[in-house]
Amino acid sequence: MEKYPTRVCLSLGSNINPETNIPKAVEILRQYVTVLSISSAWESEPVITEGPDFINVAVLISTTLSQEELVQEVLRSVEIELGRTRTGDKFASRTIDLDVLVWGDQIIESELWDCVYLAVPVSELLPDLRIQKDGEPLMTAAHRLSQSNKIIPRKDIFNPRS
Repeated sequence: MEKYPTRVCLSLGSNINPETNIPKAVEILRQYVTVLSISSAWESEPVITEGPDFINVAVLISTTLSQEELVQEVLRSVEIELGRTRTGDKFASRTIDLDVLVWGDQIIESELWDCVYLAVPVSELLPDLRIQKDGEPLMTAAHRLSQSNKIIPRKDIFNPRS
């Protein structure tokens, strides 16, 4: 049976050498999936923990892998290759973090409308994405969140549109 490609939106984040680790993660991803588009890089303060600011990027991909295959065989492999160490603190500093946010038409990460570091980069790629419960477009949520949370564009780190 032929597998049809699924459009998936990923979040890539780093606060340990993000200038190197984010572009390298995208380069490695290209070996396994089709990269359709990449957001600008955005800097925001760490959540709940101390440490350097994080840089986050959203990447829209196409893949014939299942969600489990993508996570286990590709995303975790990229994290390991770039030296990610998992600890009990999900907000700890890291070389790279890759997460599935949207799978096809299904929103996987419910915090997408609540976290500025997710909403702003993803809204560049999927501005009309709507949350099911109230229909708020992601672009509207990103604007709302950016009014009360510090987030700045970092074109010097990774700007795929230049």
